[in-house]
Amino acid sequence: MSLDLLSTPTATKPWSHSASYWGAMSHALADVSGPVAAINVEALRYNALDLVVRAGGVPIRVASKSVRVREVIDAVLALPGYQGILAFTLPEALWLAQDRDGAPGHDDIVLGYPTVDRAALAALAADEVAASRITLMVDDLAQLDLVDAIAAPGSRPEIRVAIDADASWRAPALGHIGVFRSPVHDAPEVAALARSIAAREGFRLVGLMMYEAQIAGQGDATGSGDAVIRWMQRRSGSELLERRAAIVAALRDIAPLEFVNGGGTGSLEMTASDQAVTEVTAGSGLLAGHLFDGYRAFDPAPAAAFALEVVRKPAPDIATVLGGGWIASGPALESRQPRAVWPEGLRTVPREGAGEVQTPLRGDAARGLRVGDRVWLRHSKSGELAERVDRYHVVDGSRLRGTIATYRGEGKAFL
Repeated sequence: MSLDLLSTPTATKPWSHSASYWGAMSHALADVSGPVAAINVEALRYNALDLVVRAGGVPIRVASKSVRVREVIDAVLALPGYQGILAFTLPEALWLAQDRDGAPGHDDIVLGYPTVDRAALAALAADEVAASRITLMVDDLAQLDLVDAIAAPGSRPEIRVAIDADASWRAPALGHIGVFRSPVHDAPEVAALARSIAAREGFRLVGLMMYEAQIAGQGDATGSGDAVIRWMQRRSGSELLERRAAIVAALRDIAPLEFVNGGGTGSLEMTASDQAVTEVTAGSGLLAGHLFDGYRAFDPAPAAAFALEVVRKPAPDIATVLGGGWIASGPALESRQPRAVWPEGLRTVPREGAGEVQTPLRGDAARGLRVGDRVWLRHSKSGELAERVDRYHVVDGSRLRGTIATYRGEGKAFL
């Protein structure tokens, strides 16, 4: 099936009433054997349009790793306000760029990370159409050396590249705050790399990306240390505003940039307000894993969730579901575990957590659960749920509209 988010009736936040929302999801999927993963199309539409509002007119590039469902990516890109894909790997980008079923492939794909995939680079170098549609991400000349070793300049199309500049905050007396990504941080460092790229045959510098993970990926309304997080984000945002402007000014003297990309779901307002930025990226806010519940700026709808079935009752206040150990990437904290959301009040047992073969869930709500009943859970990170299932069931209100394949369901595993 294909999703048409423009034709869906305006969502009225049915998820604000948990019983009716999860009850409708359960009704729609009553005849489907579990475990079952589902996307609520009303919630997806609400999230997609809310992101557009938050971006304030700045185009949004879809982060495909936070979706991993081609039908969802296509549907979102059909909405006004969205433009282009930020892909995870080069094999994924090549696949998305291919024409399919008579329809043209996506023609504006930027890799979010550098690649050393030799087979994929050889395929890119042998395909003029793909080379015109895909932009590689670089932060080191060694990455360009690898491309040249695979296909020398003159024997291949010109390769489009963008620079990934470090957006972390080097805080006085505190040190590095953010994620460890690019080795180039300041305007002179980025400009030096840009001049070297511009001087090399066979490459064209077209863009800049700066992802401020310490702002976009850090909730500021979690109930734990919020004041410190907000202080850090204000200071980091102020520093980044000046530094990114200096970097962009330096690069525009070296190459005509097609785009300056920044941000993520958690920082759309801040990043979009930066005059140096021409586009923002978002993906997690579409399906809304529970990591994005703790932000002041927005309140996403739980558009993707999965349901597991109760298979045993080891105690009156414990219901054990089959499987459930679908842990998100990152440090092995509680925040990376799936979160039981319906019935309300269920929680994992500390010594077991979410298990490979079973997950005991404790709480008063468990007393009313019987063998065969369903428990709804939300994954921590939006896109990683798609690595566990072949398809999502699409629910509209209390009606099952059909299914859509995940990357995995299409036989793709982009590691």
